[in-house]
Amino acid sequence: MSDTLAGRQAALRSKRVRNALRTAAFMSPWLIGFSVFFAYPLVSTVYFSFMKYDGLNPPTWRGLENWAYVFSDLPKFWPAMQNTLWLAVVMVACRVVFGLGIGLLITKIKTGAGIFRTLFYLPYLAPPVAATLAFVFLLNPGTGPVNSLLEAVGIPAPSWFNDTAWAKPALTVLAVWGVGDLMVIFMAALLDVPKEQYEAAELDGASAWQRFRYVTLPNISPIILFAVVTGIIGAMQYYTQPIVAAKVASGVMGGSGQTFEPGHPDDSTLTLPQLVYDLGFGRFDYGAASVVALVLFALSMAFTALLMRRRGGLIGSGD
Repeated sequence: MSDTLAGRQAALRSKRVRNALRTAAFMSPWLIGFSVFFAYPLVSTVYFSFMKYDGLNPPTWRGLENWAYVFSDLPKFWPAMQNTLWLAVVMVACRVVFGLGIGLLITKIKTGAGIFRTLFYLPYLAPPVAATLAFVFLLNPGTGPVNSLLEAVGIPAPSWFNDTAWAKPALTVLAVWGVGDLMVIFMAALLDVPKEQYEAAELDGASAWQRFRYVTLPNISPIILFAVVTGIIGAMQYYTQPIVAAKVASGVMGGSGQTFEPGHPDDSTLTLPQLVYDLGFGRFDYGAASVVALVLFALSMAFTALLMRRRGGLIGSGD
């Protein structure tokens, strides 16, 4: 009897091992990708954050000196932090609101919806560098058509990318201009809301705002959460548009003999990804660059965890 029981237990253990190996085999592509492109770089970044390393000489131990230098002695860190947080909050909020608003507008249009959908989506297809160059020239304080139009109607024209107070709002306008991706996502979500719920709300005497608040929002709340989370992650990686805008506005395009400090004007467009690149590949201080990269990673995780935890109170909940 005991031999039979022992044999069954051995067979059960063997089956579990085979199942585990089979599962690991099916998951191996993901495990390899996760290990090579996420786990290893993350561990390496943590390692180099405690090292003095310039990419040429062997790394040497520095302990917490890199962390102390970044938080206490690196003058550009806190402006970059503030700019990144500002963009993550204001720019993402504007993109979500405008994307949802345009999606609502197009779903209500009876004729010509396809034309408007195409017109609003086309800017999203523009390459980031080309779109930024166009915006900088359009908003040029001296020759740009936008300022010329504002002055023609008697509105004081700002300096846009040459003014510390207007540089980030100008980047936000650029981001809102390319809101076509969110528009398409929200349109799909809005068209999926059951019409029966709108009809029931109308029979109960609900106003347009009440139908939006109690019918539309609960049904599309997962899509709003998706848009906010992915938008914040994108804002934490915001690099191309601000650095191109700063170079063009400052007149430095990276030609021979020209030097450029990111963040023109006065660090108002400097973001943490730019600081990581400048420290690592401009100053060859990989230790400090690793510290800033880890701060950026921690901010992204914190924002995502907060939004996922507070999603019910943030955007409403729907069953």
